[in-house]
Amino acid sequence: MFLLKLIPIQKMKKSVLLLTSLAAGYSLLFGALQAATPSVKIGDAPPSLQVGKWVQGEPVVGFEKGKTYIVEFWATWCGPCRVSIPHLNEIHQKFKDKGLVVIGQDCWEKDETLVAPFLKKMGEKMTYRVALDDKDGNETGKMAEHWMKAAGQNGIPTAFVINPDGILAWIGHPMTLDDGIIASVIDRTFDIQKSAATFLNQAKISALSQAFNKGIRGKDWEAAGVAVSEIETLGEKSQAQSMKLYLLTAKRDYKGAYGLLESIYPKSDSLKPSNQTAQAFNQFAWGIATDAAASAEDLALGNKAAGRGIALAEDGGAAILDTQARILFRLDKRDEAIQAEEKAIKVAPAEMKAELESALASYRKGELPKAN
Repeated sequence: MFLLKLIPIQKMKKSVLLLTSLAAGYSLLFGALQAATPSVKIGDAPPSLQVGKWVQGEPVVGFEKGKTYIVEFWATWCGPCRVSIPHLNEIHQKFKDKGLVVIGQDCWEKDETLVAPFLKKMGEKMTYRVALDDKDGNETGKMAEHWMKAAGQNGIPTAFVINPDGILAWIGHPMTLDDGIIASVIDRTFDIQKSAATFLNQAKISALSQAFNKGIRGKDWEAAGVAVSEIETLGEKSQAQSMKLYLLTAKRDYKGAYGLLESIYPKSDSLKPSNQTAQAFNQFAWGIATDAAASAEDLALGNKAAGRGIALAEDGGAAILDTQARILFRLDKRDEAIQAEEKAIKVAPAEMKAELESALASYRKGELPKAN
């Protein structure tokens, strides 16, 4: 006779719920990845040009074989675009005699009347062709729709490089576009297959990041956790660690989150002061400091993290001292909280002092300041 091991009904229910939740998580991510697969990819022929109006340089009707093209999407209101335009202009000047044509495609422009004055102001820093988008029957713009959206690009500036054979060879931020890439595209030695694989990998990571954020907002921890695991599988260990830390903190698993923090940044003589590292501890500590339901044990852990952050800060750690002051006050250590806030004010830059002084005044009155 076979003896069956009976599983308690409650445990069976929990197992079924876990499997259902995991299945839902993977289903959500699968859908996100499917939707994020761009219809315009590296290795494809580029979409046609659907320009509304050429405002600088000779019009380009289509992509001629033997010529290399950069189509860069930008707008007058975009700060990073103003930084990247001179860099792109240098590439234009360097390679224009070798068959490179650069098109600055105005995109998502709020007021197109600002484009001409912008070009005049840029002068010799923006000498390549410039076009407005065609918004006839399309409020977003046909170039924005059929290039940017179709390629899964959500931010500007973004550049598309078309090789002499009329194939999309590269898509990305123009500041990462260097002479070596353009030279290899022009002489047909650029590895399009490798570029395509990198592009699709980035598209997957972007989709998984969006799914993670959706999971966090909806408190769907399983879906968010699956997204983290998939990003780690794609080789993005550092990003996955940051996301896992955020997830654990959002779940209020403070012990787990701090354990992960210490595994990423173990105490060691070789761990040099770094504002970036200090900020990782501060973000964790601030999450606890502003959690109204945090226990004394949680707050003590937050204080420990803030202490490590202060020790690692290169700039005096004003923001972290402010975090620590809030935690100490919540631990009924008012005098220590006041001392921490006073230290924060001493090392803070001028633009932070008024806010910190207001917090100090609250502590002196025996009140917890509002969290900004």
